[in-house]
Amino acid sequence: MKNLLSKTLLPLLPVLFLAANSMASSVPETAQKKSAESKAVQTQVEQASSARAQNQRSKITEEAVAAIAQTETALKALDEGKTDEAIKALEIATGKLELILARDPNLALVPVDVNMITYDLYADVDTVKAVIKEAQDALDHGKIQEARSLLTSLASEVVMSTTSIPLATYPAAIKAVSPMLDKGQTEKAKTALRAALDTLVVTSEVVPLPLLRSQYMLTAAEKLAEKPNRTDEENQQLNNLLKAAKGELKLAQVLGYGKGKDFAPLYQQIKSIKDKAAGGKSGKGWFDELKKKLADLF
Repeated sequence: MKNLLSKTLLPLLPVLFLAANSMASSVPETAQKKSAESKAVQTQVEQASSARAQNQRSKITEEAVAAIAQTETALKALDEGKTDEAIKALEIATGKLELILARDPNLALVPVDVNMITYDLYADVDTVKAVIKEAQDALDHGKIQEARSLLTSLASEVVMSTTSIPLATYPAAIKAVSPMLDKGQTEKAKTALRAALDTLVVTSEVVPLPLLRSQYMLTAAEKLAEKPNRTDEENQQLNNLLKAAKGELKLAQVLGYGKGKDFAPLYQQIKSIKDKAAGGKSGKGWFDELKKKLADLF
């Protein structure tokens, strides 16, 4: 399911934690708090999200950031009538871009900024279904904005937006400005610089939180399932984790992070594990197929 880790053009957003506790005026009483199992894996979920963002930030290079900064410096200098300063800034920007291309001539995009936004949805499957129905009713009656407002809350995900320089076009666009300035075409040069900055590409990586939570719940459940001579309390913990993981998968499904046919095998695997673990039985390898199918969803 490659579409679950999609890359699309989106506006750059600051870090924001949005808790959708009340999703629609008609169903606020069904909004729920996080389960104990969900709270237990929250730190791991946050660390995984931060690690993904840090991995993207590690790809940012000093030269790329400097190239953008110098382009903006040149534009500001032209606004102030300082043509010589603008030319100097453009020369520096060009040099930085040439260094990047010298390292990897086939590089298409070079990151200059990474931002992360998290939408954390506190609602159960029934609540989500009720909101979807309300939104559909609104659409059926031509109430587009009302439906839009309802649907906006139906997301539980981490979105990482990466701003990058398109190396196929940006360096050439910057080089083309200096001849304009030599001819005294200041306004044309300013327009060209603004156009170059507008070509920066923003790609987004979307990670569904219910799938991520389910993954960590199943990891904890697997450790318990492998433990021989579990106590009654541990058996209950195992059942609770499997139930919570299935609940997160159902939430992911109703939110549209996959189709029913993608989730059905996961539910079957969870049921199979419950059957194998019944009566305190333990074993290894029970989760292998489940983990593989869940990884495919990512």
